[in-house]
Amino acid sequence: MEKHTDIQFENELEQIRSQLLLMGGTVIEMIKGALQGLISANEQNFLTVFELEKKINSAEVEIDALCNNTLALRQPTASDLRFIVSSQRMIRDLERIGDEAEKMARMGQYFHKNIHKEIPKLDFSETVGNVISMLKRVLDAYARDDDAELKGVILDDKVVDDSFRSTLNELISFMLEEQARVSKCIDLIFFAKALERIGDHAKNMSESIIFMVHGNDLRHIKYK
Repeated sequence: MEKHTDIQFENELEQIRSQLLLMGGTVIEMIKGALQGLISANEQNFLTVFELEKKINSAEVEIDALCNNTLALRQPTASDLRFIVSSQRMIRDLERIGDEAEKMARMGQYFHKNIHKEIPKLDFSETVGNVISMLKRVLDAYARDDDAELKGVILDDKVVDDSFRSTLNELISFMLEEQARVSKCIDLIFFAKALERIGDHAKNMSESIIFMVHGNDLRHIKYK
């Protein structure tokens, strides 16, 4: 993004950027906390995620207000306008990622309250690692106005999708063996689905940054 002779305007844009990056760091902590809660059955992990979700909601409102004020008062054009529009798209994706992480925590909480000892032990660590890697690359690209890593992020969404399908197939096979097991697997299915949705939002954010940097709208374009 081009630099400005108007220092105050430049500071406003950097404030938007820095607050969005903080918001991104918070959702990553939420995802980690939800996984740790599922693994350890530590109630405090879940409660921390619920508290952070409130901060994410507040951050969305605050950053959106900053963007709208800048649009109204500065009437930016070209790259500055794309930056603000892309930032607004991204905060909505981040807020939804926060919702999905909160859902993961609730599903983990329900799972341990119901004490499903007979459910097959599923390891979500790899998928969590994948979505966190996607988010970190997205946030780094946003911080540096550099989209070099983002096609890889978009392609990695398919890896997360495949992981969800594999988990779903494993749980379906388990449920088919005994009908009484169905309700006991629902929490894990929703946990896995939330991760799949986070991957989708990371992909959306990648597309927003590519639009920000180059002006190319890649929404709904298929990658191979």
